[in-house]
Amino acid sequence: MRVIADLHIHGRYSRATSSQMNLLEIARYSKIKGLNLVGTGDFTQPDWLKEIKQTLTPVADTGLLRVVDKPDFQTRFMLTTEVCTIFDYKNSSKKVHHVILAPSFEVVEQLNERLARFGDLASDGRPLLNMTAPQLVEEVMAVSNWNMVFPAHAWTPWFSLFGAFSGFDSIDDCYQDMTKHIFALETGLSSDPAMNWRLSSLDRFTLLSNSDCHSFWPWRIGREANVFELTQFTYNQVIDTIKTHDSTRLKFTIETDPAYGKYHWTGHRNCKISYPPAEAIKFANICPVCRRRLTKGVEQRVEELADRPSDFKREGAPTFMRLLPLSEIISAFVGVDSPSTQTVWNKYYALIDTFGDEYSVLIDAPQEALAAVVDVSLAETIVKVREGALHVTPGYDGVYGQLVLDAPSLSNVKIKSAVKRVQQLNMSDFW
Repeated sequence: MRVIADLHIHGRYSRATSSQMNLLEIARYSKIKGLNLVGTGDFTQPDWLKEIKQTLTPVADTGLLRVVDKPDFQTRFMLTTEVCTIFDYKNSSKKVHHVILAPSFEVVEQLNERLARFGDLASDGRPLLNMTAPQLVEEVMAVSNWNMVFPAHAWTPWFSLFGAFSGFDSIDDCYQDMTKHIFALETGLSSDPAMNWRLSSLDRFTLLSNSDCHSFWPWRIGREANVFELTQFTYNQVIDTIKTHDSTRLKFTIETDPAYGKYHWTGHRNCKISYPPAEAIKFANICPVCRRRLTKGVEQRVEELADRPSDFKREGAPTFMRLLPLSEIISAFVGVDSPSTQTVWNKYYALIDTFGDEYSVLIDAPQEALAAVVDVSLAETIVKVREGALHVTPGYDGVYGQLVLDAPSLSNVKIKSAVKRVQQLNMSDFW
């Protein structure tokens, strides 16, 4: 069966997260999106874990959970969390975020008891832990061999494994002797598999994509995801697929264009300056306007560490598909500032009611079938996004990329600035 999984989200007890980010809303919008597996997020936070136990119940012999007494919610949940480790390494302070997956409440309770020695788990859904990355992995794996740890949003400038400001140059440097327990990394919004293929040292790791969302809206949850083809819908089979780098079961990942991410190019938003790697290097990564250091973008950071050309393709690896949330496509098409306007919702739900969920619209629905529900030009727009006819002016220093649809036959369609749109929303889910 096809399983579309978003394994990294946050609950309402995480910093800068929607107060309405509860499990019922997550389940409701996961169904609308087409996700049939989603992380619980934040199982280290005591109040959130209590809500998880009250709202979800184990599905027998699967290691997954479902909503209690809601048979129409078919989405399964996996116990997940994100933590931040803070430690010194070679006279430099390192702050690295990690995603943890666990198979049961019993394992989670044991793990939380261990991690509570290193920080206040109640302080935030994503707690700060005073321990090294190797220590974290050692503690997690000591509880269960079926637990999994992988670096979150591995390339963002701050709080990531390869981060330009507090990261490492290799996974081995970060996790040291515990690297043997690291089987994957999360690419984040500002990078995609093709960028990661440029580092031969990453060939042994499975590349995962998740939303890291802080709200349940369909333009947030599932904006990046992993598409599995499994014979058994179980926690163990998902973990085994990741551990064995099995491209017959992990078929592809769903990606936004990496240029859409807020840290793709190097730049300085206060001065409205952004550069591709070669140009940033010419300026020695110094803003020519204010003379302060530029925020080094993910593309430049990849270029620094890459040992392969930009067109390298890793043979046998899962492929990927670049998509844009359907709400974003519609709002750009009709020329409104926000995906949450009634004009957008009307067209959105007309498509969802016909095709079942958002991914079916974005990935599977033929253009002719789409045109029977919405006007022909919007149907054409959706298919052009699917086919990769989407150009993005790269994001930088916390500013999202500007989406531009390459559609000559639709030249009369007003495409608004995505940067303006997203700045008017709650864009706190940026890690």
